[in-house]
Amino acid sequence: MNTPTGQTPDLDNLLPALGELCSVVATLRGPDGCPWDREQTLESIKPYTLEETYELLEAIDSGDDTAIVEELGDLLLQVVLDAQIGADEGRFGLIEVVEGVTKKLIDRHPHVFGDTVAETVEAVRRNWDAAKAVEKQRESVMDGLPLAMPALARASRISGRAARVGYDFPDRLMLFDKLKEELQELADELFEGGVVPEVVAGVEVEVVEDQGLEDAVRDRVEEELGDVLFVLTNIARRWGVNAEEALRRSTRKFERRFRAIETGLVERGTDVQRASLVEMEEVYQAAKSAEKREE
Repeated sequence: MNTPTGQTPDLDNLLPALGELCSVVATLRGPDGCPWDREQTLESIKPYTLEETYELLEAIDSGDDTAIVEELGDLLLQVVLDAQIGADEGRFGLIEVVEGVTKKLIDRHPHVFGDTVAETVEAVRRNWDAAKAVEKQRESVMDGLPLAMPALARASRISGRAARVGYDFPDRLMLFDKLKEELQELADELFEGGVVPEVVAGVEVEVVEDQGLEDAVRDRVEEELGDVLFVLTNIARRWGVNAEEALRRSTRKFERRFRAIETGLVERGTDVQRASLVEMEEVYQAAKSAEKREE
């Protein structure tokens, strides 16, 4: 049921429903419960938590409210289960989790729950960062970003934190000059004299077998390629684009069009295992054109 913006959900219905979920999870973890649930630990459940997070992102991308509700439920289950495991081990429980996050929200929004004034998004961010610095007793503005974050997302957050304290290119257009520099450094590692051979993109040519790299060269190429990607995340950030989402979107688009290749080839009486690159590209371009006509 929809509620007006900023209104508390119907607690008369929410609390019994949440209580039942907690009871079901506790039963599953109990002596007569499920063997799988009983043997889980905070460590063993981590992969499932990550998986459910990505499934929620996919549901949000789909715009399917039924799927979003289901995946939010699965993610909520992970929170309740983690808290139940903590309680069973005598470490913490769901009450501490809820009280902790409630206090955090109040402390980090003094402009809403206190006397601090913050009339812009940037002012809110400064208040949030200041509260976190005191709360976490962090020594660096870089502290607190998990190493396990997706690399593009973490790169954007890292550079964003540096930018907040003034360490950023004065003009965002300078990033394209930096990108040229990093691309040249990558070319210096891959090609003699740093000159990239001119080969026009196409499919009606003889396939050239890719050559591997020696370990020492591979390490340098990896470093330079990383620098290129880092600059690209900065370009995305300075133009207000989410680099992680941009790549996810392009990957989904390629996957969708490749699936169209498979379907199109079947309609032609062949498949991707037997089709030539030229045939696959023809179907790909047809699928691409059809997509654009539908937009």
